[in-house]
Amino acid sequence: MEATELAVRWLAELVGRGGVAVLSGAGLSTESGIPDYRGPTGRARRAEPMTYQKFVGSAEARRRYWARSHVGWRQIGLARPNAGHRAVAALERRGLVAGIVTQNVDGLHQAAGARRVIELHGGLDRVVCLSCRERTPRTELERRLHAANPDWEAAGLINPDGDAVLTDEQVAGFQVVDCTGCGGQLKPDVIFFGENVPRPRVDECFAVVAGAQALLVLGSSLKVRSGLRFVAKAAALGIPIAIVNQGPTGGDTEATLTLDAPLGATLSNLVTRLGAHEF
Repeated sequence: MEATELAVRWLAELVGRGGVAVLSGAGLSTESGIPDYRGPTGRARRAEPMTYQKFVGSAEARRRYWARSHVGWRQIGLARPNAGHRAVAALERRGLVAGIVTQNVDGLHQAAGARRVIELHGGLDRVVCLSCRERTPRTELERRLHAANPDWEAAGLINPDGDAVLTDEQVAGFQVVDCTGCGGQLKPDVIFFGENVPRPRVDECFAVVAGAQALLVLGSSLKVRSGLRFVAKAAALGIPIAIVNQGPTGGDTEATLTLDAPLGATLSNLVTRLGAHEF
């Protein structure tokens, strides 16, 4: 029997027992047209990432960020769930998935119909005021940004985290808008570099993993502590770990099963094997 076929059979047996915690990364969304940094379709970062400290400390940094993000949102906002997202949602409806921890900020798990989703790094579809903490839809901000910049147009390579690579000349003149309620600075409701994930959210993710019968990692290279810590937790508790990813990961030595394969086709196969309906 081909090694991949045997691995999928083992994966089906593991997931079929239920109580599965899913940890997803950028590799799950590449088939939706959202690039990643480390996978086979990844691209090198072409712009320095925005840090929380720069964002709150510099009006010019905020102008640069929102100009780039305004362009990038056109691709992120139009992205649709792929077969992998739909498969995870189908497994949840079947009662096999106990919870989903995603490192992604694209909202595609929820768009596919998944319900028990914890967005570890937040979501680009929301905006938060740093003064009054009110959260508003990103679509409303995009409407306001367009109204404030009716003649502004730019294009650039889209980064995986939803911003575009723009020149200083392209950014110049872009008008940023503030909170309509208190006039405070607006920030996407995501975790920037230099910013910590709220401890209650991290604890909630650990609880999902600790209460699972198995951990299924999908499309994450596990090269940074953000995701790897949950694999380490599962390993410490003796919870079986299955990893489906294109390319090696930082958690392979802890895994019970690793499968280097395309996510959409593999998870669709898994759903078919397990008879999960409404796919």
